[in-house]
Amino acid sequence: MAIIGNLLKKGIRLREMMEQEYTAPFDLQKKELKELLIAANQTEFGKHYRFNDILSTFRNAPSDFYSRFREHVPIHDYNKMHNEWWRFTLEGKKNICWPGRVKYFALSSGTSEATSKHIPVTKDMTKAIQKTSIRQILTLSKYDLPGDFFTSGILMLGGSTHLHKVGNYFEGDLSGIQAAKLPFWFQHFYKPGKRIARSRNWDAKLNAIARKAPDWNIGIIVGVPAWLQIMMEKVLAYHKRDHIHEIWPNLRVYVHGGVSFDPYRKSFEKLLGEPIYYIETYLASEGFIAFQAWPNRRSMRLVLNNGIFYEFVPFDENNFDANGDIKPGAQPVMIDKVVEGREYALLLSTCAGAWRYLIGDVIKFVSVEESEIVITGRTKHFLSLCGEHLSVENMNRAIEMVSDELNIEVPEFTVAGVPHGSLFAHHWFVGSTKDVDSQLIRQKLDERLKELNDDYAVERSAALKEIKVDVLPVKTFYDWLESKGKVGGQNKFPRVMKAAQFQEWQQFIQNHRNGNNF
Repeated sequence: MAIIGNLLKKGIRLREMMEQEYTAPFDLQKKELKELLIAANQTEFGKHYRFNDILSTFRNAPSDFYSRFREHVPIHDYNKMHNEWWRFTLEGKKNICWPGRVKYFALSSGTSEATSKHIPVTKDMTKAIQKTSIRQILTLSKYDLPGDFFTSGILMLGGSTHLHKVGNYFEGDLSGIQAAKLPFWFQHFYKPGKRIARSRNWDAKLNAIARKAPDWNIGIIVGVPAWLQIMMEKVLAYHKRDHIHEIWPNLRVYVHGGVSFDPYRKSFEKLLGEPIYYIETYLASEGFIAFQAWPNRRSMRLVLNNGIFYEFVPFDENNFDANGDIKPGAQPVMIDKVVEGREYALLLSTCAGAWRYLIGDVIKFVSVEESEIVITGRTKHFLSLCGEHLSVENMNRAIEMVSDELNIEVPEFTVAGVPHGSLFAHHWFVGSTKDVDSQLIRQKLDERLKELNDDYAVERSAALKEIKVDVLPVKTFYDWLESKGKVGGQNKFPRVMKAAQFQEWQQFIQNHRNGNNF
């Protein structure tokens, strides 16, 4: 039990986990907001929005604390947060939104933005992420794992730990920032190790991992599905092996996040010699939000007492416009007012100095009592040209059903809404490892989406007049990411494309065809 034993010997306690287990979510979140407000009370942000006044309600009018918080502090998207506050932290000024000077910024462009966002990563946030990571490791005791598993290592395939120095700060992938700041006691378990992890060259990093792979006793792999699959394929090709368990016989757990794993499952499992556990995490550039707490559950538990206060905005036409932008009069609620089965956009206030920050993700509660959620999409990643209200969750499920029905692998896909005469159409691009009839995929995909989404079914007989499907090699999707400088790490392909990005994508495909690249 070396991993868990080491955690306990180093004084890592279970108190936070037990506290969340036996305390009402509302009480945990009330305490979290109070602690965040106290910590940031004397920052420029705290003084501007009169945190003192909000804090007074916790004593004098305890039932009014949330309404006072909402009245004082406006909702922020990235542009508002950056232009009014975070740009000063990038200039090296301290005590802007969180005490002290911010030395690290995570670069995050999501899957739709052209320009990288700079998300502050404070010391307090780094500690919070580490503590939540430890909580997740400790949940492994709930799984049926052999004793020798706990002496094995953890391979984390993320961004380079060799961060870019820009003026007063360092920037890079959050995964690279966290890996560069791992506790000393964890270094024994961590692979690929500091030297390889520092590499900024993706191909060089994969080649180094492939060479060293047999020297490591790996029990857990961590990373985005697409890049981990590419890594394992390279390892197998280098050593001329049939499956990854010939290299890592103790591999039992894959920790994934950032994108739905379902489209990758078929092709991923072909690389394995035996079944493994899949554990989902919700680690964003803004913080470690949730993780899968129980085996065989396809949901994650929100972390309610570790540096993040959540608000939930019902994701509907009352709060969001047709472009997925939040409306001025949006009405968020605290965790005690959420409803199971309803979709919500997340607002975060964090120990990194984000305040009422619209992260862009949409979640759904599957258990209010246990604060269990699933991610259903992005506020700007959905299709509703004419009322079809097609979510990324619908798309992932339909692709999974079609893949099973046709016995094909579709690890990547994207879709765009396009004009069709005076009405509308959906244009799908499907990445497959087999030569498959695009018209057959079109038929099956359309049928499954009608089953999954009543609004879609209605609009297919009204304004949504056509569905078009192009089948492409999977490599085309990764070549596109490479052309955008988004290879490896936490980068993933957008599931929904808006107009400008769709034009670029079409031009990219045309250029490939003209160059006979596929």
